[in-house]
Amino acid sequence: MTIRKISILFLALLLPFSMDAQKKKKKKVKKPVIEVVEEPQEDPRITNMREMTQQIVIIDSIVTDKERILPQLRLSSETGTLTTTDKFFGKAISGHAFLNEMGNKVYFSRSDADGHSHLYTSDKLGNSWSEATPLKGLNDGITDADYPFMMNDGLTFYFAARGEESIGGYDIFFTRYDSRSGQFLKPENIGMPFNSEANDYMYAADEQSGIGYFVSDRRQPEGSVCIYIFILPETRRSYDPSIYTEQQIRELADISSIADTWGDGKARQAALARLKAIGTTGAADTSKKVAKTNTAFIINDHTTYTSAQDFRSSKAANLYNELLKARERQATIERDLQKARNRYARSNEDGRKLLSEVILHNEEQALLLSDTIHALEKQIRKEENITTD
Repeated sequence: MTIRKISILFLALLLPFSMDAQKKKKKKVKKPVIEVVEEPQEDPRITNMREMTQQIVIIDSIVTDKERILPQLRLSSETGTLTTTDKFFGKAISGHAFLNEMGNKVYFSRSDADGHSHLYTSDKLGNSWSEATPLKGLNDGITDADYPFMMNDGLTFYFAARGEESIGGYDIFFTRYDSRSGQFLKPENIGMPFNSEANDYMYAADEQSGIGYFVSDRRQPEGSVCIYIFILPETRRSYDPSIYTEQQIRELADISSIADTWGDGKARQAALARLKAIGTTGAADTSKKVAKTNTAFIINDHTTYTSAQDFRSSKAANLYNELLKARERQATIERDLQKARNRYARSNEDGRKLLSEVILHNEEQALLLSDTIHALEKQIRKEENITTD
């Protein structure tokens, strides 16, 4: 065997050992494990609500303690009165109450045995109040309801509630009273920017000054809330996505900055002046205020009174004060009727359907008030003439 053949044979014998060594030296590289993290999906209700954010002008905001909301809401006397349930009834009952402008109907909240709050109403009968009656139509899908507010039309009702249709804790809802069924329609969430994923409470609208309020604890420390003051819009408009970017609409829905809602600032300045005109008594001296009703009252062919102090009969004087309130209410209804009729002419079919109910209701109330006023006038003359004869 030649040396060449021996060398080739030796190399052939070594080759398997060399390859095996290389295999042993080669380390297995572990492939990195890619962890897929799914981003939480936003509640589609919130997405839809944000896209429909209502366009409003927020003229100012006030941060205060949650227990001091009501004193900050400056409402004209024709709007009604906001108070707490315990103050109104003089009993240890937690909750909030709204007394209408006439002072003869109150809406209020109180808790049941399980601690859940519900809404009730009561009517003034003489010098006392009727037994509390639950507001019908508001319990479906709602676990807690509070902060009631009724508009001047006596039909449109706002309140705060927790339930199936809430996107946060408390949300603000509105509904309308259906006189035919004797109950309220299914409440609707009023959407953004009024509501958020935080708690949103009181909604109040002063139609005399054209100014509204709503309360939220978004971005506030425990126990504090922010009261937003805004201009009541004539119609509901959402932000146009062809003008505003998605990010801008998101910030407007969240109320990142109230200054973003001011536009050229002229409407805000006018509204601030109207707000300033509302005094501590709740009477606003503005151009939108209802003109003072005629206080002159003819007793007979020879006597005319202009104030309650002119009466000799205390009963006639009390009836006279009731007459003045009825006349003021009549003037308010006439004003609301005119506004509703004007809006009706500019509205679409759905808007006209809603406004027709308001118009019919106000016309019925105007007729009833007219009868009441006529009866009061007769009774006042009778009582005073008996005293003076």
